[in-house]
Amino acid sequence: MPAGVKVSILYGDIKKAEPIGFRVKLPAGGMIAPHTHPVDERVTVISGAFAMGEGEKFDKAALKDMPAGSVAIFPRGCTMFGFAREETIIQVNAEGPWAINYINPADDPRKK
Repeated sequence: MPAGVKVSILYGDIKKAEPIGFRVKLPAGGMIAPHTHPVDERVTVISGAFAMGEGEKFDKAALKDMPAGSVAIFPRGCTMFGFAREETIIQVNAEGPWAINYINPADDPRKK
């Protein structure tokens, strides 16, 4: 995840084939670059103001606002990106194993 992002595992092991849940805290202005996941994913906005879009390039004009309480379901392989309009906490629920695969390898913070 990008700098300033904190992740807290709620249950499960993201590397195993089992139900998983984790929360992600993003700072205001935090961006998640275009990426895919190998599993279906349910994203719930716990607090803050989050926005998500679909596509292989980050496009602020394509963002759809998701206020606190919103839920979005993304099928595996869907290309998505996100943006925190203010400090935001989202919860991700899925069936593992979970991974994040950035469309542009240069966007992958694990390689920086």
